[in-house]
Amino acid sequence: MTQATEVRACGDCLRRSWLLDRLGPFIEKSCANLPGSRTPDLLALGNLDLVDAVGGMKGGAILDDVREMSVSSMEETIVAADCWAVCRHDDAYPEGLRGQRDAPWALIGRGDSVQLEEVGVGNSVTVVGSRRASSYGLEVARSLSHELAASGLFVVSGMALGIDGAAHRGALECGPTIAVLGCGADRAYPVSHTRLYRKIVETGLVISEVPPGARAWRWSFPARNRIMAALSQLTVVVEAATRSGSLITAEMAIDSGRDVGAVPGLVTSGSAGGTNELIANGAALIRDGRDVIDRVFGVGAAAPVPKGPEIPEMARLVLATVESGSTTCEEVSVRLERDPGPVAAELARLEIAGYLNCSLFGQYTRTGLATPSDE
Repeated sequence: MTQATEVRACGDCLRRSWLLDRLGPFIEKSCANLPGSRTPDLLALGNLDLVDAVGGMKGGAILDDVREMSVSSMEETIVAADCWAVCRHDDAYPEGLRGQRDAPWALIGRGDSVQLEEVGVGNSVTVVGSRRASSYGLEVARSLSHELAASGLFVVSGMALGIDGAAHRGALECGPTIAVLGCGADRAYPVSHTRLYRKIVETGLVISEVPPGARAWRWSFPARNRIMAALSQLTVVVEAATRSGSLITAEMAIDSGRDVGAVPGLVTSGSAGGTNELIANGAALIRDGRDVIDRVFGVGAAAPVPKGPEIPEMARLVLATVESGSTTCEEVSVRLERDPGPVAAELARLEIAGYLNCSLFGQYTRTGLATPSDE
């Protein structure tokens, strides 16, 4: 098992990570206005070819410097940043990235690294969408990801503003989630998502192919998108305009031999133009978690039902009351003959634990998350 700060990546693969960091501005210049289409082709090159393609007169010196880096110095940097590392030669390297022509040589991350060995193409779903999402898009991303995590699937996204952030938050309500970053895994990007980043590190994974401290470039985003697209059998685009970067992720998923799904939006809404076009061109129509589960496990198949955390006796009584048909705090209070205050607190506890969903009108419904005592 890969411990919290264990470095299992070989020296050559770690040097590749440092080389990408050192070549950052050169790759940026080379990609110019075509980062989405150019980046994967560049990252599929070996070190020497990559340096020849983007490094110019300084490329040789950069490559020589990186080649001279000691394994111990790179390992010390990773451990000092409270990170771990695996490479393509390690058993913990994700199944979905193996065999991809542009796969990262090494992954450097934070969080529960043991989970990396559990992430497979068939038990993870990538959820992406617009940074400037509507309230509809944000709610769909949150609720969809909540359902998927409650069904035992890893939710993968890029921790960006908008849909990405909503997807991570929904998944965190009842399970771990995986954030793929274009910068070093030791820093939150964007900074406004620092709190979200910390929550993901606590229960899930944050991964990157560049070393701790590395900054993000424009090309870094399609670079991380190719990782997100390859990790899962299905990439779901929740909301995207016709020129959204999320459509690049969908294209990368198809190039990786993966499936693509999209959530429909209003035909009059520009923010849904890209997703509606994906559906028109053959992407799977995604309305809820059941549609995703049908695509991942087969139509009508029962997804694995994970169990939630232990809950105290009062919370179990409240949960049973909701299951029997009481949907509001007032109805539960009357049924149990308890004051509304303590009942409201238990309802909130159950919602946070992932056992209940609450509508805008204060009505509670049971999720599919099983309790530890369920057979």
